[in-house]
Amino acid sequence: MKPTVFVLNGPNLNLLGKRQPEIYGHETLADIEADLTALGGELGLAIRFHQSNREYEIIDWIHEAREAGAAILINPGAFTHTSVAILDALNTFEGPVIEVHISNIHKREAFRHHSYVSMRADGVIAGCGTQGYSLALRRAARLVAA
Repeated sequence: MKPTVFVLNGPNLNLLGKRQPEIYGHETLADIEADLTALGGELGLAIRFHQSNREYEIIDWIHEAREAGAAILINPGAFTHTSVAILDALNTFEGPVIEVHISNIHKREAFRHHSYVSMRADGVIAGCGTQGYSLALRRAARLVAA
């Protein structure tokens, strides 16, 4: 059985390709899911891909990953800057956690410079566009294999 990587996406990421393409690009979340599923196959990983605008669903998926996941890639969207609850849930997960941001959050508004998730993340990828997800999956594969 292949190790499973949970890919969790927070609020408004369902609008990728439509919302602020000058910041987030033209690729959709479905495009990212297809890319990661293909790459996961190459790397010997199964992918569980989720998106929610609701904090509690993301927390539930993190709890599910505790039993069924080898790693978590998370783009928490705006929850990055506000959610101690997501941080607390991630702290219960024993595998690698890679935080992903499509834009470079450090070049944006000051409130985006702080991340609760980074306090748990084993790696942070920001500003690489949607390619950041593939970079994160490659890193997670290395950490899972170690």
